Amino acid sequence: MKVIGIDIGTTSICGISVDTESGRVLKSETLPNDAFIKTDFEFERIQDPEKIMNRVFEILSRLEPQNASAIGFSGQMHGIVYTDKNGNAVSPLYTWQDERAAKEYKDGKSYAEALGCFAGYGLATDFYNSVNGVVPDSAEYLCTVADYAVMRLCGNSKPLVHITNAASLGCFDIENNKYTVDNPRLPEVTAEFTAAGKYNGIPVCVALGDNQASFIGSVSDFEYALINVGTGSQISWLTDTKVCAEGVENRPFDGKRYLAAGCALCGGRAFAMLEKLFREIAALAGADESKTLYPEIDKVLENKLDTTLSADCRFCGTRNDPSVRGGISNISENNFTASDIALAVLNGMSRELYEMYSNCGKKAEKLVCSGNGMRKNAALRRVVSNMFGCDIKIPLFNEEASYGAALAAGVACGIFTNISEACKTLVSYREN
Repeated sequence: MKVIGIDIGTTSICGISVDTESGRVLKSETLPNDAFIKTDFEFERIQDPEKIMNRVFEILSRLEPQNASAIGFSGQMHGIVYTDKNGNAVSPLYTWQDERAAKEYKDGKSYAEALGCFAGYGLATDFYNSVNGVVPDSAEYLCTVADYAVMRLCGNSKPLVHITNAASLGCFDIENNKYTVDNPRLPEVTAEFTAAGKYNGIPVCVALGDNQASFIGSVSDFEYALINVGTGSQISWLTDTKVCAEGVENRPFDGKRYLAAGCALCGGRAFAMLEKLFREIAALAGADESKTLYPEIDKVLENKLDTTLSADCRFCGTRNDPSVRGGISNISENNFTASDIALAVLNGMSRELYEMYSNCGKKAEKLVCSGNGMRKNAALRRVVSNMFGCDIKIPLFNEEASYGAALAAGVACGIFTNISEACKTLVSYREN
């Protein structure tokens, strides 16, 4: 049998078809998400949902859904789109990057603070829109863009939202799986990996948040912790009870367990900043500044095992305190070198995640690493393995969120009894 998974990211949209017996990816299709809308407002980050849907339908057609058993979705969390009584979008997609809720509301508090969540979270965005008369008159519901895609495929007039996406909008009680605010536009919520409807007779699973979908698509055993390094980075692990540690957020998973997520805002961007600095220095010596130096940095780090230089990579602040800044310390005459700086940055990137994990009383025994920042950087994999004190595994396939959405679709249509069985059956790893 074949199942399809589609992940609607901020900058790209990826779809895959998966063989449910071997776990092999049969076909993969990726298109750019070029749906950003130009705006005169600096705080505004919006996309065109219809342009996104055109990309989704194009990818779906390439994956030949006519012989699929089910279709699953994942997507960028936190953002919202408003829909009317017929299930059509009546607003742009206000993405997770939108900063309108960070603007001052009253009494020195931002809109997000007044509501009790973060800027970029859907209900904080909606609160700003409500106060300022931006909500369309015809808006009946709000939901994430992946939920909207499910609605469109199924021809539904109202969204059914999985708890993984519902909580990403903010003001959500993850113990009782319900919102803590009254809002007439709130969607119906489910904790099940269930079908929301059908597309040409094919069951379509409720959409998952991309963090949870990536976890599902990466770990064959729920005892694993997952580190993902892209533009940002995070460490995630399943827990039966909520954890309490700075920088760690408890997110819903299946209504019984939580996905603890420690997020570093800078993450892989720290290494990109380093590469950019090296290019600028090379340009001073007459080199071509447009030429990437990642291969040269990798080569320098091949035999670089330790450094006394220390780097704090919180260059973009933290979720709890955006004003925090990183730094480089313990500089000496001997360690102020390109290789020491590069290794110190990798150590700093790894340490931020390690401290979030260890501060929860966790000790890694099983660790999976994903994302391009990990796949393409052997030195970072070595640093992470050494710091966490265990071997790491790399998922065989790159499309973790799409893969997780496909596995959830397999549960929704009854191919698998539950999501744990799906992961154990299909998720596999490549040699590190």
